[in-house]
Amino acid sequence: MQTLVMIPGLGSDAAIWRRTIAALGGAVDCLVGDTLSDDTLQGMAQRILDQAPETFALAGVSMGGMVALQIMSIAPHRVTRLALIDTNARHDTIMRKAVRYLSNFAAAIASDVDKLSKRSVNSLIHPSTPEDVRTEIARMGARVGARCYIRQNRAAAARKDLRPILRNITVPTAVIVGSADTVTPVKLSQEIHDLTPMSTLHIIPDCGHLPPIEKPTDLAVILMGLMK
Repeated sequence: MQTLVMIPGLGSDAAIWRRTIAALGGAVDCLVGDTLSDDTLQGMAQRILDQAPETFALAGVSMGGMVALQIMSIAPHRVTRLALIDTNARHDTIMRKAVRYLSNFAAAIASDVDKLSKRSVNSLIHPSTPEDVRTEIARMGARVGARCYIRQNRAAAARKDLRPILRNITVPTAVIVGSADTVTPVKLSQEIHDLTPMSTLHIIPDCGHLPPIEKPTDLAVILMGLMK
């Protein structure tokens, strides 16, 4: 059974993948990579490579998709399948960098990280998302904490244009996005699909920025198809 290495997104830990892993029902050997210990996307990528088997399938959501592309740049020969989920291969615009700066400032001065995390959930998910999922996302953000969130946000802001990496990907690739994602809209995934040979585009209906926890069954079906 081949291992599927799963990479969390910004402000997330392994819990972001827990529901998808359950939906896979043991049909796939899953390993969640560590994105909480490094200051750069390259550092995260190298740590995950050090922890992973010699060859593996790879799935990254949001910032995790950026880390996945770093892995494809460093060690493409080790990756057999790739899933890029609600991510952005472009570098940050000046406006996006400003948004990141403001969100980092808010996190740095927040007196109650739990409340800040709860407020941020609505901007990430579809309005129909059940309350238990909302609570799980908020608790995860609070658990990751402001210091790690700021570090990850800075790492994402510092990235270069990742689109040149896409053109050199030679493994089957699933580009996946929630239909209602306002953080990384569908057009960004469409661009990734257009630039990536052997890729397929999957738009998950009634889903925001976090399919692994919003629509785990839908995502599991796509990942199972990719792993065949």
